[in-house]
Amino acid sequence: MAVSRRLPGWAVLAVCCAAQFMVVLDFSIVNVALPAMRSSLGLSIAGQQWVVNAYALTFAGLLLCGGRAADLLGKRGVFLAGLGLFTLASLAGGLSQEGAELVAARAVQGLGGAVLAPATLSVLTTTYTEPYSRARALGAWSATAASGAATGVLAGGLLTQLVSWRAVLFVNVPIGAVLFVLAWYALATAGPGQGAKLRELDLGGALLATAGLSVLVYGVVSTGSHPWGSTRTIAVLAVGAALLATFVVVEARVVTRPLVPLGVFANRSLATANAVAMMVGAVLFSSFFFLSLFLQQVDGYSALKAGLAFLPQALVTLVTSLSVSRLVRRVSPRRLLFAGPLVAAGGLVWLSQLSVGAGYFSDMLGPFLLAGAGLGACFVPMTLAATAGVAPKEQGLASGIVNTSRFVGGSLGLAALAALAASRTSQLLAGQPNLTAVARARALTAGYDRAFLVAAALCVAASLAGAMVPSSASRRRPAEVGLRAVAGQQEPVVIEA
Repeated sequence: MAVSRRLPGWAVLAVCCAAQFMVVLDFSIVNVALPAMRSSLGLSIAGQQWVVNAYALTFAGLLLCGGRAADLLGKRGVFLAGLGLFTLASLAGGLSQEGAELVAARAVQGLGGAVLAPATLSVLTTTYTEPYSRARALGAWSATAASGAATGVLAGGLLTQLVSWRAVLFVNVPIGAVLFVLAWYALATAGPGQGAKLRELDLGGALLATAGLSVLVYGVVSTGSHPWGSTRTIAVLAVGAALLATFVVVEARVVTRPLVPLGVFANRSLATANAVAMMVGAVLFSSFFFLSLFLQQVDGYSALKAGLAFLPQALVTLVTSLSVSRLVRRVSPRRLLFAGPLVAAGGLVWLSQLSVGAGYFSDMLGPFLLAGAGLGACFVPMTLAATAGVAPKEQGLASGIVNTSRFVGGSLGLAALAALAASRTSQLLAGQPNLTAVARARALTAGYDRAFLVAAALCVAASLAGAMVPSSASRRRPAEVGLRAVAGQQEPVVIEA
């Protein structure tokens, strides 16, 4: 694919980096705005979870399918479609008048992101074919993507405090509109690859996986109003499990080009890395969620102050991840996957001791930094372990699967930990109709503390799983595999030195 002559060559890089930045930003920008969304739209605790999970589930469930679509249908067209869908969904979310409308808009945003994210990387790798220019382009893309999460927590607080929670969604609209125009001119037209057929796109498998996971998460989230042993909860969980079982059967026996060839999980390194990814994702999603609620609903932080409070943790996660990309050349992925979650577990155990009126510098900054550093140390070795021993033609698939596992784990983990926190809070509030504000805050904090403690246990389990990664796990350069993991790219990228 050649760069269009109508705009400078750097315009392609700028458009792709900006688009990927938007997709990553929207994973974290809503967290600080959740209390304001709840107040404005009357969201329940479960509704707040769905604002996060609706985006994550559709993104994770359709990510691999989106990457394949770019190959089959043409990168420029898929890029524009994903960007347009993401932008329109952001507009709809900002205009929402009810919680259900916001959750639906976030789900469509996730769909747009699942189409757009892999297309940004595919466009770059086919536009910049010379090794040096490709390495520079992918380096810029990687740095932009990595900074999105850190920027999101601050931007979310700033926009919510100074404008409105709606601004965290509206901000995508003018940016998306400008990018759409620039992409229309900057990206050269490229049709589907030779012999590509639309029926090769395993859309049915993607929809089955997404539906199964969504129903499963719905069943867990609903335990706040319907006990675990109730007929309704058991039925919903059974439907979710049945949908996922159907997905496995379809992938194994029905489709000729499955979205997820189940045979790849025979690779122990890949299977173990995905287990670690699910647990790390569960901890990452839930820690941001509960910390945001604690800071604003218990300690009385404004949205802007909460965003600033999150910034050190986000920056430490980013810096640690980038540092580990160099360290991993000398230290095996197995050692990093053993040590990283243990460091994060220490921070989460510390957070589980939070109480009403906890001070930021005395009680929160230390565990924030520990948890951020420990989780940041996992991302690169997780991807290296997932791609170790995998055939070259399946490297992109393996890195895409581990990325998908992280978001699936995040959604399921958030649902489960939120149910545990709500259960603990309800126990403390039961039979006490005339509670003071302080007593309610203590009950909420007790629920959050339980969630942090269980999250710490998940980190310990992730560490034990990391210790099971084969010692022969590849030490391929993280710049090569880490980039594909973020976008779920289907084909391997080779970056020359």
